[in-house]
Amino acid sequence: MQNEFWTPILLSLKVASISVTLVFVIGILFGRILSDRHFKGKILVETFLMLPIVLPPTVIGFLLIFFFGRNSPVGILIEELFARSVIFTPLAAVIASTIVAFPLMYQTVKIGFQSVDKGIEEAARVDGANEWNVFFLVTLPLSTKSIITGLVLSFARALGEFGATFMFAGNIPGKTQTAPTAIYVAMESGNMNLAWLLVISMVLLSALMLFATNVTQK
Repeated sequence: MQNEFWTPILLSLKVASISVTLVFVIGILFGRILSDRHFKGKILVETFLMLPIVLPPTVIGFLLIFFFGRNSPVGILIEELFARSVIFTPLAAVIASTIVAFPLMYQTVKIGFQSVDKGIEEAARVDGANEWNVFFLVTLPLSTKSIITGLVLSFARALGEFGATFMFAGNIPGKTQTAPTAIYVAMESGNMNLAWLLVISMVLLSALMLFATNVTQK
């Protein structure tokens, strides 16, 4: 019972932590690039980046299987390099969670960057700061609340991901079975005690993250 409870919880936390680290870096990068730049096709780029937040998880799972499948160029390359497919591995769970969590981080930090007073950034440039210094010493610190909010929301989304993970990573106990998929299996098998334990744990974790977000905003 303890293994059935702790293993998926710990795997979910591990997957969400890795995913949110990737989302943080990629979200900051794209948020900075697209927050104040205007170019042809920007709307199309932003639409593509935000798609995972509106697409059904099963569609994302299907596309991931198609993209990383053994008959795809990427899948063939991965098998040649590592002698195995990425599908039904913990890495697949990380990829799925990262994709579904990314839009929350991207949108939140982009709004944070856009809300920074441009006069302060310009004053830093006048004082001799280059663009890197302006970003790391002015823009980033002034966007801290937005960044923390994005991290919390992204972590919560990655932690609760089910559909795409279930299709792409599978539901292998001790290997790819995360808490959401474990809840599904426990309920299907009639193990309601385990299901309730997992549900309560996820509710508490989610409530804690929302509380942290509200504290940060104040």
